Amino acid sequence: MELAGVSKHSPTRITSERHEAAVLAPVIQREDAPHLLFTKRADHLGEHPGQMSFPGGGREPSDETLYETAVREANEEIGLDRSEVGLVGQLDDIRTVTQYSVTPFVVEVPDRGYRPDEREVAEIAVLPVTGFIDTANYECEHRDHPHYGEILIHFFHVNGYTVWGATARILVQLLELTTDWRAPERIDRTVDKDPDL
Repeated sequence: MELAGVSKHSPTRITSERHEAAVLAPVIQREDAPHLLFTKRADHLGEHPGQMSFPGGGREPSDETLYETAVREANEEIGLDRSEVGLVGQLDDIRTVTQYSVTPFVVEVPDRGYRPDEREVAEIAVLPVTGFIDTANYECEHRDHPHYGEILIHFFHVNGYTVWGATARILVQLLELTTDWRAPERIDRTVDKDPDL
């Protein structure tokens, strides 16, 4: 995993959505292989319950920058201290179906135990990058969204967890900037219009 690909990247911004949010994509360097840290959202949350995500959330008026948003939210969700965060770079903004523009920041964080805030996070999962670049663990779905039109949904199945949706879109760009992996061009299935996306 060559993180220089992220630091050299010039991110595309989205400024037309109603809300702003930011996330950290935390890289943990281990001797055997680099890993990525994810949170599993609590089942009682109103938006995306039970889904795998990167730490982060909505921008507050007190946040001077979106990076401040991501770091603050990661502190609240998993107990990551600002002093532990090494900023690598920024990925392209993405739109979500909940009318957010999400700004992802790639960071390096220590390999230690993290404490999930049970109000928001059901579980913390640290998963190997090798699992995500194994094409046997990947599938893609074509959907006709009632608002956004034709979209591709990426699914990564690693160590019993499934990363999909907005987090998987962020992950695809991160992997393509830092590894030889490219999203396969095949479409595994097509789904008709889904208003609940």
